[in-house]
Amino acid sequence: MASQTASLSSYELRNMADASMNSPVVSHTQENVAENNEIEVPSLPPTDHGKAAYLVLLGCTVLQAPIWAYSLSFGVFQAYYTTQHPLTGSPSTLATIGTTLNGVIYLSMPLTFTLLTRYPLLRRYCAPLGLLLTIISLLLSSYATSIWHLILTQGVLNALGSGLLFAPTSLYLSEWFVHRKGMAYGVIWAGKSAAGVAFPFLTTYFLNTYGAPKTLRIWCIASTILTLPLLFVLKPRLPLPTSRSPRPLSFAFLKNPTFWTLQIGNVIQSFGYLLPSAYLPSYAHDLGLPNLTGAILVALFSLASTPGGIVHGILCDRSSPTLIILLSSLGSALAVFVFWGLATESPLPLLVVFALVYGFFAGGFSSTYPGVEKELKSQDEELDTGLVMGCLLGGRGVGYVVSGPVSGGLLGVWKAGGSWGGGNEYGGVVLVTGITAVLGGWGWGWKYGRKVFC
Repeated sequence: MASQTASLSSYELRNMADASMNSPVVSHTQENVAENNEIEVPSLPPTDHGKAAYLVLLGCTVLQAPIWAYSLSFGVFQAYYTTQHPLTGSPSTLATIGTTLNGVIYLSMPLTFTLLTRYPLLRRYCAPLGLLLTIISLLLSSYATSIWHLILTQGVLNALGSGLLFAPTSLYLSEWFVHRKGMAYGVIWAGKSAAGVAFPFLTTYFLNTYGAPKTLRIWCIASTILTLPLLFVLKPRLPLPTSRSPRPLSFAFLKNPTFWTLQIGNVIQSFGYLLPSAYLPSYAHDLGLPNLTGAILVALFSLASTPGGIVHGILCDRSSPTLIILLSSLGSALAVFVFWGLATESPLPLLVVFALVYGFFAGGFSSTYPGVEKELKSQDEELDTGLVMGCLLGGRGVGYVVSGPVSGGLLGVWKAGGSWGGGNEYGGVVLVTGITAVLGGWGWGWKYGRKVFC
């Protein structure tokens, strides 16, 4: 197609106008937008398809490995530090490293996305700074002798670097994919899930072969080699403004009940999302299954999340996000209550089915975020979607952080009668996982219930 016709937000127009004040094409375009909000911009590469768009998508997908691989593999490091590489400090505080890591990454997203939306020029410096911080964190952690060293380097510094790598590339992806944004985000989340399948096994091999210090240094070198070329590939579609003036932002969406309805469901779903991957290994062990079973089940969970993210993203491009969120929630709940809850008589086959079904449906939940943006954008054309994405990721972080300390208290709280829930101390974990999965989709009931009764 020689030119691309697309509906652009006022944000894009301001960006183009600032970068090309004397361009007759842009001036004529802006006049057209004032009339019908649709423009034809032959000077810009097309959205949603084309070599340039797919190259950015590929780069964003590959970049998920260095961004998330350490957090996805931390359980392996935790087991190694506990048994073979003792550190100064209480072993019970090792879990704080992983909780801090995931919490800082996600909870920093609202601030990072807001700053990069208000000051777009910062985007060009953000990813290189993130890479530098991750390199420093991995190098310093390889010399750690105390647990508090790892909390600072891996839990805080590495998380800040990973967040700075993710935020600008995510904003670039939103410029390249407009009508197929759900598909695009589904692909990059699939990249994260694929890393969750491979890296725990790779980490186990390197730790057993070389030990923690050398493994972290190898990881540092590999991350640099993988990430550095991608920084030259990941470029914005829209020209960055030449002005250093802050861009005005609208937070009107925070007054929109639709946003808070979907955000509450997002936080609730996030609370229960990680419980299976945290407790499946010990649950399988208590049922008498081999120790390797737990690692395989977690890998199957990540493996099923790969197509799950893509499918849910594509569906969100074509349908209402509340409907797709409901699909994700009900599919997840069904897997929990039926396959995990009844995994006693034939535990291994049912747990395998549970990991695959739950991974597919629950793993696709975050791919609905572009659909939430689209829903809110239809109600407010001036909406900055980057702010919404940052808030949704922050909400996910809230669920993760609260889940960490609370989930330990669920063990032994309620033992299911009969064979459901294993008939053991995990009954409370299974029940809460299922309930949070159901409540994650409550936005559908709120939306259509309001139409009926209001």
